[in-house]
Amino acid sequence: MTLVPTLINLDALAVGKSGTVVNIAPANVHETEDGADLARRLMELGFVPGERIRMLKRGLPGGEPLAIKVGNATFALRRFEAALIAVQPE
Repeated sequence: MTLVPTLINLDALAVGKSGTVVNIAPANVHETEDGADLARRLMELGFVPGERIRMLKRGLPGGEPLAIKVGNATFALRRFEAALIAVQPE
């Protein structure tokens, strides 16, 4: 029997939890930004498959922006940007 790892979107990762980036799904999520361009920008920031990330904090009110640590850098992402990133939580 093979166990399939549980994947979640980065926007669902709990504060203080870590995970590993599995993939970035290009999607046309905003009228002014092409989804492929947004996925490429996220990859340029360091959100690449195999990279370890950690959810540091969620803004108040509404939980935006999300503070995410990737390597030695910290980035603020909007919720819809984080939803494009699939992670395997630890």
